This record gives sequence, structure tokens and C-alpha cells, in this order.
Amino acid sequence: MEIREATSADWAQIYPFWSQIVEAGETYVYPLGLGPDEARALWMETPPGLTVVAVDGDRILGTAKMGPNRPGRGAHIATGSFMVDPELQGRGTGRALGTYLVEWARSQGYHSIQFNAVVESNAHAVYLWQSLGFKIVGTVPEAFDHQTNGLVGLHIMVRKL
Repeated sequence: MEIREATSADWAQIYPFWSQIVEAGETYVYPLGLGPDEARALWMETPPGLTVVAVDGDRILGTAKMGPNRPGRGAHIATGSFMVDPELQGRGTGRALGTYLVEWARSQGYHSIQFNAVVESNAHAVYLWQSLGFKIVGTVPEAFDHQTNGLVGLHIMVRKL
């Protein structure tokens, strides 16, 4: 597996699983029904942010976006978001992308990384981030309208670099 910067040509492979994950309504707060152009504007970062893809040959396994969590006086804290093609999960792609983010944020001089909205019921993501050194610093009760579980909490998770 290789992780590299995403190109505009990669969007054709990213969007189908991006849309599938968002439409499932279990892990992301993005609005439902976004077309490729609207979704692309939300996912493909511009500097100082970065969007990457994890690839195996020509196949995109997953993607991540990263950058400053807030502008100005909050720009010393990084953030990131991750998606792995549901058909290709279980290969370590999420862990590789998470590790990439930690290394990237450190190399860019960020002080820490903050995830603003990790869905409480997304046990795989919570476990992964905790195994990579992230701590839950708070949970906003009933902040996410889960497609099948109803209102569940959103964790705020942080890792100091």
C-alpha cells in the first residue's frame, strides 16, 4: 500500500465510496444527496490542507483529508477525516492513513490533532483512534442523527504531538 497526494483524476474512484459512506448515515455529518461536485468541494483540500489516497496499484483503497482545525489563532491544531472503501476494509488502510496524518501533522509543526466529530457508536473508529494515541476529551450528547440508532453522541478526540 502506498499513500500519496490525491489528484483531481482520483475523484472518479473516491466519490462512489465517499457517497456510499455518507448515504449510509452512520459516520459522517455531511448532508445526504450530494452530487460529485458538491462532495468534491467538501473533501478535496487546498493548501495548507492536504487530501491523500491509499492505493494498491491503480486501486484506491481509502482517502484522508487533513489540515488546520481552525483558522488564525487555532491553526496550530490539525484535524483530519478518513474514509476507506467499504468493500476493501480490514486491510489496515485506516490505520495507515491515521499514522500518515500523525506524521504529516508533526512534520508541519502542528501542536496536536483534534477530531471534532467521531460518532460514538462507530466502535471501529473509536478503537483505532485510541490505539493511535487519541483521547476522548468530551462527548456532545445526541449530536449525531444516526440512520439506524437515532440520536447518538459525537466524541471530540485529541492527540498531542
